[in-house]
Amino acid sequence: MAGLIAKNRFLISNLQRCSQLSARAYGGGGSEQHLPGTLAQQKVDIGAREVVGYGANGEVTYIDSVMAPFPAIRFKEDTGDIAALRTKEAGDWKKLTKEEKKALYRASFCQTLVEVEAPDGEWKSIVGCVMVAISLGIWGYFWMKAVVYGPLPDTITDEEKQKAQIDRMIALRTNPIEGISSTYDYEKGKWK
Repeated sequence: MAGLIAKNRFLISNLQRCSQLSARAYGGGGSEQHLPGTLAQQKVDIGAREVVGYGANGEVTYIDSVMAPFPAIRFKEDTGDIAALRTKEAGDWKKLTKEEKKALYRASFCQTLVEVEAPDGEWKSIVGCVMVAISLGIWGYFWMKAVVYGPLPDTITDEEKQKAQIDRMIALRTNPIEGISSTYDYEKGKWK
């Protein structure tokens, strides 16, 4: 019972901390201000990453998207080498090496737009699942044909009975406008 109470206190304190963080991220008060009644947001834990823009729908989140190519926050926190590169970035960009520029880019963005649009091979799993479903259907058909259905009736398999059925339909003049009787010439006793 004591462990359950401790877990609940831990969860409540984390929810309060998240709601304060979300309020600060959206322009609320600082850490000294307690905001009762604020709800925890899902995409709040940005840590010490720099907020650099408005983002999609005004949310302080990082999402790689072609439709919204500039996320509201940087991908990585400015620590260690990246912080040194940020100060060097404020100067002349011609003094930066190609690797330093790439490191700065990767600190701000997770993927390039080409990497975001690159095919991921998901079609292979979809084709595989479709093939498995089709093969299960075929095996199900063979099982139904072998186990569930009985043999076909002789009125379908015996040619003499089929000819007798056709002769009977002609004698009864069934469906004389568009059916089998319409293709039979009754005066000559032959098929048209």
